[in-house]
Amino acid sequence: MKVTVIGIGLIGGSMARSLRIAEFADMVYGVDSNNEHIRTALDLGIIDQAISLQQAAKMSDLIIVATPVDSIIGIVSKLLDEMQDSIIIDVGSTKSALMQAIKSHPNRGRFVATHPMAGTEYSGPEAAIPDLFINKCTVLVDIEDSDEDAVEAVKNMYRAMQMSMVFHDSVDHDLHTAYVSHISHISSFALALTVLEKEKNEKRIFELAGGGFRSTVRLANSNADTWVPIFEQNRDHVLDVLDEHINTISRFRTLLIKKDFEGFRNMILQANQIKRIVH
Repeated sequence: MKVTVIGIGLIGGSMARSLRIAEFADMVYGVDSNNEHIRTALDLGIIDQAISLQQAAKMSDLIIVATPVDSIIGIVSKLLDEMQDSIIIDVGSTKSALMQAIKSHPNRGRFVATHPMAGTEYSGPEAAIPDLFINKCTVLVDIEDSDEDAVEAVKNMYRAMQMSMVFHDSVDHDLHTAYVSHISHISSFALALTVLEKEKNEKRIFELAGGGFRSTVRLANSNADTWVPIFEQNRDHVLDVLDEHINTISRFRTLLIKKDFEGFRNMILQANQIKRIVH
C-alpha cells in the first residue's frame, strides 16, 4: 500500500515507522511545510520520498493527516476536493469542528476520523518511535458517515499497528478527551509554572526533583504549536473540566487552612479509586 504522511512529527513519523515494520506500507511518502523535517525524515528512513499535497491526493492509497488541529480542516478539505479513490484519515485530538466542516462534502465517505491515544512530550521526526502504538487504543469517530471499505481498511491499519479500537461520535470524543487528556496537559503546564515561579534556584529543582515530580511535569515539555489549537477548538469542554479541577484544588486548600487532615485523608482515599480504572 502507498501511504502518505502529512506532518512528519512524533505521531506521523511513528505511524510511518510502525506501518513499514508491519509491512502494511510498501511505499511511504511525506508532506511537511518544514523543509528541515523533510530532510530529517529522509535521512532517518522514515519516508521514501517527499511529495506535494496535490501529488498525495493522486499517488496514495492512504493519506494520514498528522498536522496540528488548526490546519487539519483545510488540508482534509483540499484533499477531498482533489482526490480520486484514496482513503484519508486524521489523527487529531479534536473532532467536532472538523466533522462539521466536511459533513456535506461529496467525497466525505472517503474520510475516516481517528485519534490514536498515544504520544510523548517530544516533537519532530527525531521523536518518532516504531513501537509507540503497541497495545494502545485508538478512537474511530463518526464511522457511520464513512464508506464501509474505507473504515475496514483503517481498522486493518490499526490492527497492523497492534492497537485496540473504540468508537465514539465526535461530540463524545471531544468531551472525554478533555477529561482524560487535555486537562492533564493544562495541569502539567500549571505545575511547571508554579514551581518555576516559587523556586528560583534551578539547581534546587534539579536536586530535589524525584520521579513523582518528573512524571507529573513531563507533559509540560509538550509543543505549544500543537496544544494551543487543541485548547482553542475544545475550549468549552476544557473550561468545564478545568472549573471542576480548580474547585477540587480549592477543597484541598480549604482543608489545609482548617487543619482538617482527616478530610484531607478522605479526599486522598477517594482519589486512590482511580487505580480501578488506570493501572
